[in-house]
Amino acid sequence: MPPDSTDTLAPVELAAIADSIAEQQLATGMILWFPGGHADTWNHTEAAMALAVAGRVSDAERAYQWLADVQRPDGSWHHYYLANDVEDAKVDTNCCAYVATGIWHHHLLTGDRGFLETMWPVVERAIDYVVDHATLHGHIPWAVHADGTPWSYSLLTGSSSIYHSLRCALALAEAVGDDRPEWELAAIRLRDLIANREDTFEPKTRWAMDWYYPVLSGAVTGRAAVERLAAGEDTFLQDRHGVRCVSDQPWVTTAETCECALAYLNVGDRVRAEALFGAVRDLRDSDDAYFTGLVHPDRIHFPDNERSTYTSAAVILAADALDGRSAASGLFLGDTIPALRNEGSDTT
Repeated sequence: MPPDSTDTLAPVELAAIADSIAEQQLATGMILWFPGGHADTWNHTEAAMALAVAGRVSDAERAYQWLADVQRPDGSWHHYYLANDVEDAKVDTNCCAYVATGIWHHHLLTGDRGFLETMWPVVERAIDYVVDHATLHGHIPWAVHADGTPWSYSLLTGSSSIYHSLRCALALAEAVGDDRPEWELAAIRLRDLIANREDTFEPKTRWAMDWYYPVLSGAVTGRAAVERLAAGEDTFLQDRHGVRCVSDQPWVTTAETCECALAYLNVGDRVRAEALFGAVRDLRDSDDAYFTGLVHPDRIHFPDNERSTYTSAAVILAADALDGRSAASGLFLGDTIPALRNEGSDTT
């Protein structure tokens, strides 16, 4: 069990953590994982969302402009970018879809109609790319090779995140007066696969994200969500330290612990959510950046003293959800996204 703490973060602390993220933003707007590292569009977007929550709206908008600047003509982005190059040319469909989550989050925060209209074509192209790769059964392959050939399987965590991004994309479409029934159908089919046909995804049961992400994304709800979280607690909760990244290693990670806190908040278990969030205080460095993970009981930071921007971003977003301070604080709790017209499955 994590410690019994209900402390989140004061605004001055959020600002300091955001400063540590902004230090890794290049002049182009791209946000690196860490100094000299790479960037991918999912974690880049997560960092932009955190910057905006902490009041650094212009920095967040520079990050979104980078996405617009490097988006490929087909609506996709490469998997990994370096400061002046592409490190991995394949395409991760979940990373592409996540831009919709970021843009909807920014719109909720700012209400800036001009920003929304500027970024809508970027979202539209990205989501069309992702939906166009859905199989006849509704699966969306986790990646596409550089030559355009889709990977042969899909992932539960990535598909759960895509489901949430599709719902954000539909909210954006509604906001600009567009109707995208094909996106809604893709979301309904994906939700049904996640909730009722988990065995059709590539098995990654060692990973904590496959445990809590269907709940975090809102694809599994109600009693099924409560039971899912309860079933994985003994496997993934590391004593009082947080969430193991993988079930058979004593490596607790900040981002997974914060995301899991949001999953518990999603099912109404605020006590567990606050306790998990309290556990990550142990991974905060002296300059307010957060270590990616910590091995117990050795207390070795792993990877080697790594402090990643997406990790610090997860802390900010979890704190915002727990405190309900911003207009976008409910994004991962399902209360700022319109319901689908036909859910297509029963997860209660």
